[in-house]
Amino acid sequence: MHMVTRTYSGAGAKELFDLLEQRKADVKVVIGAVHGIKSYAMARTPGGGQTVTICNDKAGTDESVKVAAAWINKNAPDLKVQPPVIAEGEVIETLN
Repeated sequence: MHMVTRTYSGAGAKELFDLLEQRKADVKVVIGAVHGIKSYAMARTPGGGQTVTICNDKAGTDESVKVAAAWINKNAPDLKVQPPVIAEGEVIETLN
């Protein structure tokens, strides 16, 4: 399995997470359609927020990054959100 985190901070990040919370059903549909998705979480941070996506493989997490960016560009173009800091890697262990 592969995991990717996207950390959003700076101008527009808090407003983005307000929008994501308001539209979480829409986000769930978009992210849920990613091939091989296993898990997705979204959390607020003091500077904005962070998302975590786990998929079967790197191709799935790469797809999740693309669909997340497309959703933001389409639904929040006025927020001028800075690109997220992305971290990724192979999953060692999960707890279910």
